[in-house]
Amino acid sequence: MNKRSFFFAVLLCCVAFINAQDKKTSADSLRTNFKEKGIVVEGKIEKKKVDPLGPSKAAFYSAILPGLGQIYNRRYWKLPIVYGAIGTGVYAYVYNDDLYDRFRTAFKRRRAGFIDDEFYDVNGSGIVPGSPDLSDEALQDAQERYQRDRDLALLITIGLYAFNIIDANVDAHLKQFNVDDDLSLDIKPYLEYHPITSDPNYGIALTIKF
Repeated sequence: MNKRSFFFAVLLCCVAFINAQDKKTSADSLRTNFKEKGIVVEGKIEKKKVDPLGPSKAAFYSAILPGLGQIYNRRYWKLPIVYGAIGTGVYAYVYNDDLYDRFRTAFKRRRAGFIDDEFYDVNGSGIVPGSPDLSDEALQDAQERYQRDRDLALLITIGLYAFNIIDANVDAHLKQFNVDDDLSLDIKPYLEYHPITSDPNYGIALTIKF
């Protein structure tokens, strides 16, 4: 064996030894970590169980009551966001619906010939027949504007409700995403000799574990 071959043989042995020590250290560290979490059974690492119905349960709970799926996923910090967003949408809907009803009622009474609606004498200067503070056209424009705002608030609220369900479902999926040590990429140098000429061959071995 020439000096070059001997050198690479020693180098390969050193790399293999260091790699073995690293794997042992990683395995010991992983075992300790799992032990602290209480999922070591008789010295063997037991993988975390995956609940295939978990995402469906989270989505179902959020569909019943917004935020319940986030509680199921233990994402408690999302509750203020969920209730704040949906609560704002509901408030905007109720606010615009109330104004829409008020202007619509006044507009209908005007068309029926009454002058006793709340918008006829807004300034409190006295009711003068034929001289309302808000004209019929202003009442019609106001009710149409608040109707549009009400419908938009409703659509936004429904969208936020649906997003709450989607978030719970996706979050439950991500919590069960497989990130254990069985998924690994290992790169090693190798040295082998030709069976006939005994010439050394150098290379790199790429190992992917699923």
